[in-house]
Amino acid sequence: MHRPLLAAALVTAAALLTGCASGDDWSKPRPSPSAVGVLDAGFIGTDAPPAPESTVTPSPGSWSGVRPSPGTRVVLLTAGHEEPTKTLVTAVKEWAEDEDVDLRTVTASGSADLLPAVTRAVDMRPDLVVSAGNDLIDPLATVTPSHLAQQFLVVGAELAEPTENVTAVDWSGASFRGEGLGMSSTYDPASFTGARCAAAVRAGAAAVLSGHTGIVVWLDEF
Repeated sequence: MHRPLLAAALVTAAALLTGCASGDDWSKPRPSPSAVGVLDAGFIGTDAPPAPESTVTPSPGSWSGVRPSPGTRVVLLTAGHEEPTKTLVTAVKEWAEDEDVDLRTVTASGSADLLPAVTRAVDMRPDLVVSAGNDLIDPLATVTPSHLAQQFLVVGAELAEPTENVTAVDWSGASFRGEGLGMSSTYDPASFTGARCAAAVRAGAAAVLSGHTGIVVWLDEF
């Protein structure tokens, strides 16, 4: 190849690489994401903000007017291959695609990787970590109190003693709260339907984006 052609090829390749990197680089500072829209009055059901660790039971669809600003950085943290977990993962990915969320996934490779996986997700410094999979509850309970600036959303389970940066979406067929408490007597894998999981992700994200964190969003009706 002649030198002018080689030089041109190198410049073109460098430009392409730079373009890809600039879109994927989470290390660069940027404005914090914001909620686009507001919650309906039926989401909280009271004039006062919910107290930490309290449970709110929103009216169906009261979260549908809230969405993340484009480019919100989210890490999907997942573990396990059970059908409920798979359904939750699908719901998160579809929500991210619909709402122009910049989504990355951290998957724990096994029981020994659960705690490191949570740490990897936090180290990426996303706007929100969304957890899917009961195996992650105990590791999250260990890590989240030390990272209060990082927001977490747990879907289909909850932490027994959450800090203000951990929001959960739960329902009667879910409610796993860690190995020490065991599985809820009402646990029902069939309750993890695609429609419920989709609603749970949207309701939980709307709560976090609207500043209602550290609570449990109870979603028997959606």
